[in-house]
Amino acid sequence: MSPADPPGNKPPQETRFERQVPEGDDHARLVCRDCGFIHYENPKIVVGSVVAWDERILLCRRAIEPRKGFWTLPAGFLELNETAAAGAEREAWEEARARLEIDQLLAVYSIPRISQIQLIFRARLTTPEVAPGPETLELDLFEWDAIPWDHLAFPSVHWALSDYRAVRGQTAFAPRSNPPGEDGGLSHP
Repeated sequence: MSPADPPGNKPPQETRFERQVPEGDDHARLVCRDCGFIHYENPKIVVGSVVAWDERILLCRRAIEPRKGFWTLPAGFLELNETAAAGAEREAWEEARARLEIDQLLAVYSIPRISQIQLIFRARLTTPEVAPGPETLELDLFEWDAIPWDHLAFPSVHWALSDYRAVRGQTAFAPRSNPPGEDGGLSHP
């Protein structure tokens, strides 16, 4: 392992890294015992979209854990060297074989309990032809009143759908954030 290589998934005793507070810092970090290289562990970025076609919302039923069998938006982790919008488009293709036209950033949600930042866009399908990808059991374009609210996978899916509804018809708006009182699970893990 070169000094610039992060420790990966090896047990700490098999790496040259140990957790310590570097000089001038106030957080414990993984620091190489040999050269002092600091491996910063940062939040994961999730990108996705609330996708519409003729007033119907695209939802995907998850084929993978966590929350297998529950409904979600097309979303997933941003890849290296990828813009947020391109990542949201890629995730829609991977999960729903959907082609999108991104409108604008709908919301930025902070989920510190699992170290995630979620960037959710408002988007439209360019065509209604969609099909499940490998991480999707099934999908559907739901009328608002038919959305399976009790079977949504994550709180942030509820938030995004509510925020989408709140800005409906608006051509410009500030991105939304966690609803009041929702701290991303810090106070109720």
